[in-house]
Amino acid sequence: MYQAEELMKSVNDALEARKYVRQPASLYEPVSYVLAMGGKRIRPVLMMLAYNLYKDHPESIISQALALETYHNFTLLHDDLMDRAEKRRGHATVHMRWNANTAILSGDTMLLMAFEQMQQCDARHLPKVMGLFTETALQIDEGQQYDIDFETRNDVAEEEYIEMIRLKTSVLLACSLKMGAILADASDADAERLYRFGECLGLAFQLQDDLLDVYGDEATFGKAIGGDIVTNKKTYMLINALGLADERQSTELQRWLAATDFDRQEKVQALTAIYNELGIRQLCEEKIKHYFNEAQRLLEQVSVADERKEPLRQYAAQMMKRQY
Repeated sequence: MYQAEELMKSVNDALEARKYVRQPASLYEPVSYVLAMGGKRIRPVLMMLAYNLYKDHPESIISQALALETYHNFTLLHDDLMDRAEKRRGHATVHMRWNANTAILSGDTMLLMAFEQMQQCDARHLPKVMGLFTETALQIDEGQQYDIDFETRNDVAEEEYIEMIRLKTSVLLACSLKMGAILADASDADAERLYRFGECLGLAFQLQDDLLDVYGDEATFGKAIGGDIVTNKKTYMLINALGLADERQSTELQRWLAATDFDRQEKVQALTAIYNELGIRQLCEEKIKHYFNEAQRLLEQVSVADERKEPLRQYAAQMMKRQY
């Protein structure tokens, strides 16, 4: 059985060894830059851990694991452009280091590279693997569009938000786990249990991201704190604040949401103060715990020996302890 740290090293080693031989180099340099930034490599590690539940030698699916990591970083590259973010993992974003056109084109290239890598599996698994990957990519785009639509709405319900982050974030974690199970010839029932485990884990993970965007340490978070607040992202935090605010707090929130010319730090501090008054941090922490507990329950139902689940169980717990 492999531990998550060993699998993460194998992913990083494979990314470092990758050669970009196609031209022009100016197209592929940003791709190399993005993938060399680091990151937690959660999706390929989850995929290989799921495979290792049933079979040895998870390195045999490294191509598909790298496809997931390349695809994930493509989404981040385009997210940063849409959000006008200046930093990612402590580095300048691609559109800041180069320009917006480069970010679009290199991102599109990463998407195609991911599909090219994903299809390098055996013919027996190819239909299920590519069907799942394509459906997941479509769902992520749907989630991203909901996220954009929510920016101009102040009436987003919590249920709508949870569905948006399920699509935008959770389904890729769920896909990673299910794909690992498919490639390892797991039963359809187990593959589905692992998918649902990934969905719940992903919801907990994204809610934690919402929390860290407000209460994290910028030095370890790798990007400016309060980015969601500045762009009026309808996060779990803001949605609940809008629902719980009294008249004074509501007026203050609406004033900041409508403001087009403001001091970034002042806005972040003002909304954080309202969150503190309303106990929003505690509400979010309780929701994170709810989804993580549900994920643990689903993992228990997977029909493999308990000791084989331990690396995946430990990794899921580790994900919930992050500070970045």
